[in-house]
Amino acid sequence: MIATAESINNIVEPRAAKLWMPKQVLVTPAALEEPWGQQIYERVKRLGLPVQELKQNRLINLRGEDERETYRIAKNTLAIVTAPASALKLQPIPPSADYQFHLAEGCPAHCQYCYLAGSLQGPPVIRVFANLPTILNNLPHYKKPGQVTSFEASCYTDPLGIEHLTRSLAETIRFFGEQKDMHLRWVTKYSQVDGLLNLDHKHQVRPRFSLNTDFVSRRMEGGTASLDDRLAAVRKMALPRALGGGGYKVGLVIAPIMPLPDWEEQYTHLLDKLEQTLDFSCDITFELISHRFTPGSKAILQEWYPNTSIDFDETNRVLKFNKFGGKKFVYKPLTMAALRSFFYSELKQRFPQAPILYWT
Repeated sequence: MIATAESINNIVEPRAAKLWMPKQVLVTPAALEEPWGQQIYERVKRLGLPVQELKQNRLINLRGEDERETYRIAKNTLAIVTAPASALKLQPIPPSADYQFHLAEGCPAHCQYCYLAGSLQGPPVIRVFANLPTILNNLPHYKKPGQVTSFEASCYTDPLGIEHLTRSLAETIRFFGEQKDMHLRWVTKYSQVDGLLNLDHKHQVRPRFSLNTDFVSRRMEGGTASLDDRLAAVRKMALPRALGGGGYKVGLVIAPIMPLPDWEEQYTHLLDKLEQTLDFSCDITFELISHRFTPGSKAILQEWYPNTSIDFDETNRVLKFNKFGGKKFVYKPLTMAALRSFFYSELKQRFPQAPILYWT
């Protein structure tokens, strides 16, 4: 369908999600030596946030008496630091992209299934990187000759959730708009996209929005934008420039997919709303990710969220091993087959031109 002024006006603009504001901001000496770090530092000061300039390049005194208190302190802390040299040695990240790089580590959201649990060392502080120009200028060294190389920027953070403090995502989009044969991918559960709509991305950037049922969004994804907020943001980003949008290619990440009670009804409702949102021609892709957990992440998440609604019962799962010997619990084959069949059938019917990049 072609978007019209009438169809645009019929979309109700949802209430804007509350922006995350840390209760303390820590800045290392090395970060203050970086011009980009200085910009972030000045921005958080203008916002009236309490800022502490550290005397050393280490973060200390962030642990509480137990894991719950440590979690609370860390999730309320923004640390402006420099990315270590190891961050410039990029690693492959299939099936999402050719390589991953990081604008930050840690996320302000409170998702009860958080995939970062156990992946990052130490308390889950939100660390933003002050040496952004060095990080970006390193990326062309990884271009694959004669082909488009894709880069994922949201493995360890939600870059849109902290964009009002860093502006690092906008700068990264501008950078990729100036490159040749380099594409940027990032994913978010937030919705404050207005500052990204007019950037010159040259169609080399694909923002992706993580979606789930109303129940999951409300009960398991604390601190994030509502489902309606995210759908409105998808629409803004995908609409052509001539209609006031960003003209981006967009992606939809449905994750984590779970066999909730009445799951077919719940996910049908989600896809109905998505179909209503994207009532115009646009370039979209889908990524489908079923819920899984490791023994280590389960232990951490149950400490962080003792009243979680997520089913961590290992008797409902099968154990799989990755090529490095790591363990993860995934749904049993019959459950996986039912979930996969539902989504492939529904998406091919509703969005026949949109590729499903993978199911995992």
